[in-house]
Amino acid sequence: MELYYTFSVLIVLASFFAYLNLRFLKLPGTIGIMIIAMLVSVGIRLLGDSYFPATTKHFFDLIKQFDFNEILMGAMLNFLLFAGALHVNMADLKEQKVPIMIYSTVSVVLSALIISMILYYVAPFLGIKIPYIFCLVFGTLISPTDPIVVLGVLKEAKVPKRIETKIVGESLFNDGVAVVMFAVVLKMATDPTFDATFSSITWLFIKEGIGGLLLGAVFGFTASRVMKKVDDYKVSVLITLSIVTGGFLVAQALHVSSPLAMVVAGLIIGNYGKKVAMSEVTKDYLGKFWELIDEILNAVLFLFIGFELLLLPDLNKQLLTGFVAIFIVLFSRLTSIVLPWKFFDIFKFFGIKSAYNKGSLMVLVWGGIRGGVSIALVLSMPEGEYKNLLLEVTYIVVLFSIVVQGLTVGKLAKRVLEKE
Repeated sequence: MELYYTFSVLIVLASFFAYLNLRFLKLPGTIGIMIIAMLVSVGIRLLGDSYFPATTKHFFDLIKQFDFNEILMGAMLNFLLFAGALHVNMADLKEQKVPIMIYSTVSVVLSALIISMILYYVAPFLGIKIPYIFCLVFGTLISPTDPIVVLGVLKEAKVPKRIETKIVGESLFNDGVAVVMFAVVLKMATDPTFDATFSSITWLFIKEGIGGLLLGAVFGFTASRVMKKVDDYKVSVLITLSIVTGGFLVAQALHVSSPLAMVVAGLIIGNYGKKVAMSEVTKDYLGKFWELIDEILNAVLFLFIGFELLLLPDLNKQLLTGFVAIFIVLFSRLTSIVLPWKFFDIFKFFGIKSAYNKGSLMVLVWGGIRGGVSIALVLSMPEGEYKNLLLEVTYIVVLFSIVVQGLTVGKLAKRVLEKE
């Protein structure tokens, strides 16, 4: 009953905020919901105890009982990644497979290192003493672009398809790399018994990453073959639901990356499965079902992000640090994208080239939006001296990224297209 009550409250609030946004703010749906949730959070913190103490306490207790990390990383992320990958054209990704692979691996690692080094040397000037290892923890959790937010924002910003595919392709795959990297760095920071050798770290990356890719391929091809035998839209929807829900449990049991597994399964079913196993009716129903799931969960996710403001102890303390961190993160994003792009000139001899021109790179840099994944990762940290600091700075960077970058990336893309 408690779960039903909680879910009911979230759906009611999400639908009400979505109506208010569509009626008055007229912002992209997910961003509008988040902003309204933030305004409500500010109002509760300023006026709640004075005017509605009982209601405020009840609402605080409701928000506190959510394990945001478990809800997002353990449940919502798998649904949203599968739904997003289901609608991505594999042929478009194949054309840029090498750049996408590099941007989703090398660029993520490079970004984390740049952020950690700059923050370590800048922090003392801001009156903060923080060990380098925790600067690296921040670098790993804030470096990945959030595939959920990127997919939602780019769709609503009406970014041209060819540019959207480039950004989404990188964003879909960098998540698995970043989560593994964060787990390793966090273990190094909090577990003195952890033996962080090159071989142990490499094996962890191979097991989580390659294992997730292989598991997703098995799920995708198996589901496609099964659906081909029946071609019924009701059964097909149930099969895809079982892939996401049961697939997560299998990935957890095998200790491989469930986000990567869901991305690969979604890509295979959305391309190979639709081609060989589905009639037009099944394609239509399946596409609309997962589009609706995507919209509902995105609304709830952005509602979560807005209400996370209630859980921050004192955001005012870290405003300057957060403001500086915004520029550090943007600089690292620019550097980690431009440097690999320059190296593509070397690979032209082998027939490997990038279709990312300067305009596309500008959109790729600005479209690297951070979101709920970064907040979920920082919340997963054990309680300690630096958790609140990193949580508050992460929240400020995520807010800027979603609101400012999210609301302007569409205009930037259109301006870039006009000049091409």
